[in-house]
Amino acid sequence: MMWFVIRQIPSTVLECLWLSRKSDREKDLEILLLRRQLDIVDRGRDKPLRVSRAEKLTLAVLAVHLKSVTGWPVEQISKVLRIFQPETVFKWHRELVRRKWTYQSHRQRGRPRTKKEIERLIVRLARENRDWGNLKIAGELAKLGITLSDETVANILRRQGIPRAPERGGSPSWRHLMSHYQEQILARDFFTVETFFLQTLYVFFFIELGSRRVHFAGCTEHPTSAWVNQQARQLVWNLEGRSPRMHFLIHDNDSKFTETFNTIFASQQIHVIHTPVRAPNANAFAERWVRTVRNECLDRVLIFTEAHLRRVLREYIAYYNFARPHQALAQQPPIPRTIAKADGLVRCRQVLGGIQNDYYRDAA
Repeated sequence: MMWFVIRQIPSTVLECLWLSRKSDREKDLEILLLRRQLDIVDRGRDKPLRVSRAEKLTLAVLAVHLKSVTGWPVEQISKVLRIFQPETVFKWHRELVRRKWTYQSHRQRGRPRTKKEIERLIVRLARENRDWGNLKIAGELAKLGITLSDETVANILRRQGIPRAPERGGSPSWRHLMSHYQEQILARDFFTVETFFLQTLYVFFFIELGSRRVHFAGCTEHPTSAWVNQQARQLVWNLEGRSPRMHFLIHDNDSKFTETFNTIFASQQIHVIHTPVRAPNANAFAERWVRTVRNECLDRVLIFTEAHLRRVLREYIAYYNFARPHQALAQQPPIPRTIAKADGLVRCRQVLGGIQNDYYRDAA
């Protein structure tokens, strides 16, 4: 026993001398490393020792940091690592480094992806302007405060499956021509209405393709050529002095439209265009309005007489032209009106006894 005590005295003195030569930083790292190991040992007294990933991270970082500060070899580090082999701890550190670089390899590299709103705008410009190349689209974006190269524009269009300008170009489509000249085009058509007493009445109307304004020409049980010509003269008188002037009239090949009918419009420099046989889509604007007037008006009332139908259609067409919002006209009616300010009491005007409601504000 005495010999053991005597042997411990010089070793303790040498340990103190060795510790006195260490810096405070080295001592702090050793203390932290030993404390973490004591915590693991205390936790594992009554159950198998298991080291969590966070504990491995802490031990590995402290051991590597201590090695870099002191410059000790692995054998010297083993004097501080009491419950694990240094090779094991350094292996944990290498695994952490590997995970770090593996994570970074999956991260997006290069410049950030173009915003979705800008991509949608580029696709819109390409589809609405079939002969615009990448440089032209990039220049148009620059006017809007968006700086992109033509290569970026080309990559976006390629991802969206849009071909290059020479491939998506070509002659203007029928829709494009119609949108260009629609302010000067007038269309006309008939549709039938069955009364309560099973009487068939024919409704004659015109519609302006640009403004979607409807002109009610009349209704009759017997639409003869003379009657049709008289309604055409009445419409021509109403169109005099209008701006913009009508230059084209679209109608089908009904036998009621004789040469006299065409001459009435030719006298006003309105060129008559006949639609192909059995092609209602060639007069799509008129066909669409027939569906609208049936859905919103005629399918909701019982028509008794010709005079009753005339009164109903005049009231509905007045509502349609002056008050009904239209999606193709930015929610404006065919005859635009001033947007009301968000003040004043909201009023409701019933159309045809409440079949449709027109809302407006009192004047301030």
